[in-house]
Amino acid sequence: MKPWIKRTLIGLFGAAILAGGLTACGHRPHGFGAPMSAEDTAQRRAKMVERVSSKLELNADQKQRLTVLADKLQEQRIAVMGQTKDPRAEVKALVAGDKFDKARAQALVTEKTTALQSKSPEVITALADFYDSLNPAQQQKVRDFMEHRGGRWFRRG
Repeated sequence: MKPWIKRTLIGLFGAAILAGGLTACGHRPHGFGAPMSAEDTAQRRAKMVERVSSKLELNADQKQRLTVLADKLQEQRIAVMGQTKDPRAEVKALVAGDKFDKARAQALVTEKTTALQSKSPEVITALADFYDSLNPAQQQKVRDFMEHRGGRWFRRG
């Protein structure tokens, strides 16, 4: 694979994870730090897909591929977050005693890394399917978006 394609895919993957994370965590109607319901998450994901679809002028097949990508990103996010209701409590527990709990910290990192690695191939495949379905003009819009860090796409107002 050519280096510029690798960089583009890695950049697009990073931007997709960032956009998914910001979309999922951006607005908390139940207060700061409160988890979003599955319905709220689905609505936010659908809104993000619609916004990207309109910006890139996607056809039905491309929109379906973007939806699959968004679903895979959400699955990966859930896998990394785990079943924990309060992820901050896990981190607080590391420093709760008089000594830092190195063993639990390493176990936590291993758990999150394993979850990330197990879901990454599916995310990469979905991302590649979506990106490869774009025409050259749409791909250029994605590269421009990444170059400008999304400033033009996600402004409020």
